[in-house]
Amino acid sequence: QVQLVESGGGLVQPGGSLRLSCAASGSMFSIYTMNWYRQAPGKQRELVATITSGGTTNYVDSVKGRFTISRDNANNTVSLQMNSLKPEDTAVYYCNTNFIGTTFWGQGTQVTVSS
Repeated sequence: QVQLVESGGGLVQPGGSLRLSCAASGSMFSIYTMNWYRQAPGKQRELVATITSGGTTNYVDSVKGRFTISRDNANNTVSLQMNSLKPEDTAVYYCNTNFIGTTFWGQGTQVTVSS
């Protein structure tokens, strides 16, 4: 079982920045591929960013150049640095991983970009 707990969401003005963090339980964090998803009201959940155990990253086109995913294996955390935020980034952001055929989700953290 893997428990994921997100933090760092909030209200920010357009052009601002936020840093989300996800703390994971367990001793095998370093081998997990970790993902950040988001779900805006009335829309499907979307994969935003991925980081593999080896540190390879991938992003959805809409956030490339603005968001950065990183991991700290010593502290079992994955982060999402979000810069130049836009109103369309408003969503609940979820931390996610898949391990031995099981998908794990955090509870989500709300990000609202509004003036």
